[in-house]
Amino acid sequence: MVKHSASKSLETDQILRAHAELEFSAELTVLEAYDQRQRPPHWRLSPWAVKTYLLGGTLEDGTKISPKYIGNHRLIEIAIATLATDRALLLYGVPGTAKSWVSEHLAAAISGDSTLLIQGTAGTSEESIRYGWNYAELLAKGPSDRAIVPSPMMKAMSEGRIARVEELTRIPADVQDTLITILSEKMMPIPELGSEVQAMRGFNIIATANNRDKGVNELSSALKRRFNTVILPVPSTIEEEVSIVESRAAKLGRALELPAERPTLEEVRRVVTVFRELREGKTLDGKIKLKTPSGTLSPAEAISVVNSGLSLAGHFGDGVLNAHDIASGLLGAIIKDPVQDSIVMREYLETVVKEREGWMDLYRACREVI
Repeated sequence: MVKHSASKSLETDQILRAHAELEFSAELTVLEAYDQRQRPPHWRLSPWAVKTYLLGGTLEDGTKISPKYIGNHRLIEIAIATLATDRALLLYGVPGTAKSWVSEHLAAAISGDSTLLIQGTAGTSEESIRYGWNYAELLAKGPSDRAIVPSPMMKAMSEGRIARVEELTRIPADVQDTLITILSEKMMPIPELGSEVQAMRGFNIIATANNRDKGVNELSSALKRRFNTVILPVPSTIEEEVSIVESRAAKLGRALELPAERPTLEEVRRVVTVFRELREGKTLDGKIKLKTPSGTLSPAEAISVVNSGLSLAGHFGDGVLNAHDIASGLLGAIIKDPVQDSIVMREYLETVVKEREGWMDLYRACREVI
């Protein structure tokens, strides 16, 4: 495994998925040098520069900063402003709306380190949030500072950085409540040593949760009060969604060195159109009502469909993405329930795709697979 500290010496183009602070180190360095605005304690950039890094823009000297998030600017401003206070941030929404992506880039811009991460699962323990023990040291010499194995949360507190908690509602409720003392008192007690770790200025938490997990492990009212919740929606317009899918798919294609041409906007738009229409239960013009499938059909899944198609086109086709390459990935993303979703897809193919001008190739390709 390549550790974060070692990876700094590697070329990022050789890493399949570089951390944000490594992949965009040049932009962060430029912004850090250019940024003359007031910075909260231990922040690498000012809130203005963090926003510019996330949303993109052109500096006065002509330097262009690429957008990391395409969407509502006000939501990003609220998220950044929250992290500059003593309130923690909860990014909430349907799966695939870039919650983890935004979380990573916020941590990279604010702390210069996005790796202080706790992945929430049903098996996440209290030790994952607080601290563990080096049992050889513990048995040999008893409880001591040397025997403690700090969690990412403890490291973030002691260094004044941002800690990230992914899929908060997947964590058991009794483990979630470990965060209450950390968020309210800004300290983590160590009863075995009769001591505590106090949070340095600059410490905060970004948590993510998706609404498909609602009811799995509901947050207690005490914990909810300590988070400011920002709901990240699916892209509001088809142009936004096409831009997101096209740019991310092209970037991933380069990272994977797929032997295929950059996807055309026309093919990406077709994938996005199918997803949006089935997700919203009606065609874009609103003339035909549609049944909705059981899946979320998020932008993240659309990116996966395009990349799957690029792989097929590059390795088994002529290197140009077409309907035949897209069909299998499209059906795989839509049909999660083999009975219900198959009916939904067949109806959509016959009532919309077959009748739409210029889409007959997609209709035939999908009918071959379904």
